[in-house]
Amino acid sequence: MERSVGVAARLPESDRRDLAIQALAGSETVSDLAARHGVSRKFIYQQTDKARTALDDVFLAAAPEHEALFELTVTKAWLRQLIVALPLICHSAYRGVVEFMRDLLGVSISVGTVHNVLQSAARRAGAINQDQDLSSIRVGLHDEIFQGSTPVLAGVCAASTYCYLLVAAEHRDADTWGVHLLDAARQGLRPERTIADAGQGLRAGQKAAWGETPCHGDVFHIQQQYEGLANTLSRLARGARSRRQKLEARIGRAEQCAADDELAVQLDLARQTEVQALWLARDIRTLTQWLSHDVLALAGAALATRQVLFDFIVGELANLEPEDPRRIRPVRIALQNQRDELLGFAGVLDEKLIVIAQAHEISLTIVREACILHRLPTTSTAYWQGWNRLRTNTGDKFIALFDAVRLALAQTPRSSSLVENLNSRLRNYFTLRRHLAGSYLSLLQFFLNHRCFVRSRRAERKRRSPREVMTGQAHPHWLALLGLGLPQPLRD
Repeated sequence: MERSVGVAARLPESDRRDLAIQALAGSETVSDLAARHGVSRKFIYQQTDKARTALDDVFLAAAPEHEALFELTVTKAWLRQLIVALPLICHSAYRGVVEFMRDLLGVSISVGTVHNVLQSAARRAGAINQDQDLSSIRVGLHDEIFQGSTPVLAGVCAASTYCYLLVAAEHRDADTWGVHLLDAARQGLRPERTIADAGQGLRAGQKAAWGETPCHGDVFHIQQQYEGLANTLSRLARGARSRRQKLEARIGRAEQCAADDELAVQLDLARQTEVQALWLARDIRTLTQWLSHDVLALAGAALATRQVLFDFIVGELANLEPEDPRRIRPVRIALQNQRDELLGFAGVLDEKLIVIAQAHEISLTIVREACILHRLPTTSTAYWQGWNRLRTNTGDKFIALFDAVRLALAQTPRSSSLVENLNSRLRNYFTLRRHLAGSYLSLLQFFLNHRCFVRSRRAERKRRSPREVMTGQAHPHWLALLGLGLPQPLRD
C-alpha cells in the first residue's frame, strides 16, 4: 500500500486526468487501470469523482435546472418500447411499469396491457431463438438452475456466452435433457465437446441425443467440494487446539488434587485429539493443493502424468478415509468416479500442443515448457528466468510460439462457470416471479443474447452481443428485432 501511495503522489496532473477519462469511458476496469499504473483503486475513484464534478460544473452550470435539455416524441410505439425495456433493462415488475407510466408520464395503463405487450415480444423472441443457426458452437456448457423447485435446463456457448438453451421443465432426467438437446441439434448444434457437472440425467440425456460427443467434467464444482473438506478439517483442528488450551488454563487455576487428576486425563486426551486433527487437516490440505495446482490446473503436465498423480491422490484419500469417513468418503468417491471426465480438458490441450509443435517445427518438450510457464505470475523472478531461457532456446520462433500456446490455453475451458454467471444474471429476474413460463424464459434468453456487453476483459466481446461474437456478424438493435422499432434519437 505504501508503494501505491508513493506512485500516486508522483503522478503528474496530465496522467491523473487521463486515468479519470479512461475510468469514465469504461475502456478498462478500475482494477486493470490500478494494476497497470501501480496505484490503488481508491485513487482511481478519487480522480474519477474529480473529473465527473468538473464535467457537471461545465455542462450543468450552463443550463438552468428546469431548462429543456432535449426533446423526446412520445408515441404509442415508443411507449411499447418502454414497456418492454423497463422489465428487461431495469428488472422492473409489471406493477412497477404501471407506476412508472402513471407517475412520470401521466399515462394510465393496466397490468394486463403490460402482460400483453411483453407476451407479444416474447413470441417474436421465441421465433428468433429457434431460427438461430448454432453450428458455429464448438464447446457447450450445460447445467441445471432452479427457480424454487422448478428446474431450468441451461446451455451456453463457451466462446461467445450465447445461451442456446433455457427451458423450464418438470423433470431433469435423461429423457427431458435428450429431447431439448435434439431440438438444439435441429438448429445445427453439434459441439465437439461439452462441460457439465456430474448430473446423471444431464449426461445420460446427452449420450442418448448426441451419441459419443464427450462430456467433460466441470472442475469448478469438484474444487468447491474438496476445498470445503479441507476447510472443514482445518476448523476442526483449530477447535481441538482451542479445547486443549482451555484445559491447560483450567489446570493452571486448579487447586484441588482430585480435580487436577481428572483434568490431567482430559488434557491428555485433548492433546491426542489435537495432534490427530492437525496432521489429518495438514495431509488433506496438501492433497487438495496438489490436485488444484498440479492435476487440475490448466497449464500443466501431459494427460498421462496427470492421471498418475490423480490416482495417487485418490489412493491417499482412501488411506486417510478411516480417520473421518463421513467427510472424506464422499469426496474420494466423487474424485474416483469422475477422473476421466475431469481430466478431459488435459487431453484436448495435449492435442493442441502437438499441433503447435508440428506447425513451428519445435520439440513438444519446449512447447510444454512454454505452457507450464503460464502458471507463474509475471511478477515473479522464476517467470522471467524461464521466459529468457525459453527465448534463448527458440530464437525467432519464440513470440509466435508463446502467443500460440497462450491462445490454446485461452480456448480450452475446464468449467461450466459461464452457466453459473448466467444463473446470477437470471436470478435478478426470477425473484420478481413466483412461476416461470416458457415465453418469459424465451424473452430473457433473447435479450441476454442480443444486448451488447458494456465491458469485458476479452477484447472480442467488448461492445458486442453474444450473438455477434458467435456469428461474427452484426445485427439490428434488439428492440428492432422484436418489431418495436429503433430507439428514438434525441433532438436538442
